[in-house]
Amino acid sequence: MQNSRLTLSRKISLWIGVLLGLTLLSGCGSIALTNLTPPSIQDNPSRIYTITLRAIPKGSSIVPASVVPHIIIDGENHVMSKSPLGGGLYEYEYHLPNGRNELAYYFLVNYDVEYNDHVEQRESYSGINRAGILSRYVFSLDANRGPIGARIGLLGRGFTQQDVIYFDNMPVRTVYESPTSLSFFVPALGASRNYQVTLGSPNGNTEVGAFRIDTSGLTVTPTSLNLRTGESQSLTFTVPNPAPMGGLLLDVTTDIPEGVIMPELIVPAGQTTVTVLVQGGRPERGSLYLKGYEAGEVTIPVTVTVK
Repeated sequence: MQNSRLTLSRKISLWIGVLLGLTLLSGCGSIALTNLTPPSIQDNPSRIYTITLRAIPKGSSIVPASVVPHIIIDGENHVMSKSPLGGGLYEYEYHLPNGRNELAYYFLVNYDVEYNDHVEQRESYSGINRAGILSRYVFSLDANRGPIGARIGLLGRGFTQQDVIYFDNMPVRTVYESPTSLSFFVPALGASRNYQVTLGSPNGNTEVGAFRIDTSGLTVTPTSLNLRTGESQSLTFTVPNPAPMGGLLLDVTTDIPEGVIMPELIVPAGQTTVTVLVQGGRPERGSLYLKGYEAGEVTIPVTVTVK
C-alpha cells in the first residue's frame, strides 16, 4: 500500500509537471496584434488606403525573422510590408474598387517558436475589422467668430447644392461654391455668445464646431426716407470695422415690400461703408429693419407718396 501511494504521488507530480510545462510552452510564444487603421477613412482620388497593423512578439522563444503578417481582404491573402517607422508596424496599400465605400478584413500572422532545439510553426489571427470611407467631411471653418453678416468659408469634401448650415438648428443663408467649398453669412442672432454650427443635407447632419457672434455697431445716413413713386434716394450704411474677407451682408427687411425697391447690401471686403439707391414703389408708410445691430435692431422709417 505504501509503495502504491508513492507511485500514485509520483504520477500526480509527473502530470502536474507536464501541465506546467505545457502552460509555460503555450505562454512563451505568442503575437499581440493591434489594428491601427481607423474605422473611418477619408476618401482620396486614388482610392488607395493604408491598412496598418502592429504585431509584437510576446516571449523570447519566437524567432523574430520568422514573423510574417498577412491581411485577408476580399477573400485574398496578401503579405504585409514592414513600415519604415519600425516598432513592429506593418502596412498594406489597398486599392478599393469603384462603387464601394467600406471594407472588411482580418490579419493572419505566421511565426516560428523555438524551444529545446525544436522549431514549431504557429499562426495568430485577429478578429474581423471594418472600415468605412468618408466621401463627405468637414476640414475647418475660415474663422470661429465674427459679426452678424460676415461671410464665413467652410472647407471640406462632398458638398452639394442641397447643403444648409445651421446655427443651433436654425438654417442660415448658405452659398454652395464647389464640392470642396461652402460659405455662409453669420445670421442676425443674439451677439456675445456661442452657437453650435451643423452642416445639414438630405443624407444626414455633420457637426462643424462652435461659432461666436460678436457685437457690432452700425450707422445709417439719412435716418429716414421720404420718397415719391419712381424716385430714388441714396442710403449709406457704415460699420465700425472693415468688412472681413467675402464681405459683410446687411440683411435688410421691410414691412412694405411693394413700397420700396432696393438691391442686396454687402459691404465689400476691407471697406466700412456701402451706399445703395432705394426707389419708391407703391405709396405706403413703413420701415426698413436691420437686426442684430445697436440695441438689437436698426429701424429706418420710410414714407412713399404719389409722384
